[in-house]
Amino acid sequence: MSVSTHSVTLLTRNGCGLCTVALEQLRPICADFGVEIALVDVDEAAATDPGLRAEYGDRLPVVLLNGREHSYFDVDESRLRADLAR
Repeated sequence: MSVSTHSVTLLTRNGCGLCTVALEQLRPICADFGVEIALVDVDEAAATDPGLRAEYGDRLPVVLLNGREHSYFDVDESRLRADLAR
């Protein structure tokens, strides 16, 4: 397997049940492509980046692919796999 040039970030919040589900969905997908998942708690990040919580805080979880919004609330597995394969 080659090293992926993609990055996947999951924007989360402590106590978010949907965020936990999204992380569990992301783990096998990202493992198949050799991508590590970066987790960012928007509430913790607000200390240094308040805009992150302002932009995404009401619709978590959010999946970022290469720093751009890919999906929110649900992981779009087929689309994410296709995009990671590029």
